[in-house]
Amino acid sequence: MKKVLIIGATGSLAKYVVEAVKPLENIELTLFTRNKNRLSKDLSDDCEVIEGNALNFIDIKNAVKGKDIVYINLDGDLETMTNNIVLAMQEEKVKRIIGISSIGIYNIPLRPVLVPYRKLADIIENSGLNYTILRPDWFTNTDEINYETTIKGSPEIGSAISRKSIADFVSKLINYPNLYINENLGISKPN
Repeated sequence: MKKVLIIGATGSLAKYVVEAVKPLENIELTLFTRNKNRLSKDLSDDCEVIEGNALNFIDIKNAVKGKDIVYINLDGDLETMTNNIVLAMQEEKVKRIIGISSIGIYNIPLRPVLVPYRKLADIIENSGLNYTILRPDWFTNTDEINYETTIKGSPEIGSAISRKSIADFVSKLINYPNLYINENLGISKPN
């Protein structure tokens, strides 16, 4: 049984990730959110729900304890939240992390809006954890699964990607946690 923690469970992408991960076999899913009332009953059914704040280290440490895989998709003070998550994982000896960053974080000059997403990627890459960082293009709500990935250092290609596509890829990483270890991938819809 793989114990999976989703941090930022009420985010617009996380809903799709939860829906994609729930049908997997041998998964125990925990949803971490600041306000559990924002989770629909359909989404939270059969899941443990933890209410907390990713800016609070103790909240994160308690949530991470005993988990096998941590998935994060957050916004806001990503530097503080990511530092909390990485430190909690190191202290609790949880090794596998999947993080959502953004397209464009390696462009020069770096757009100010992307600075927090670059910090998230840098912190995770330097953490010593078994990571996969995804740098998606803009999200859509299109009902399709169609994506391609590119490795860090290669040109970012493709176009806006459906949340459902990203969720499909994340569910594969959770189902097969040895895939794409220590990879930083662009993900987009093929042109």
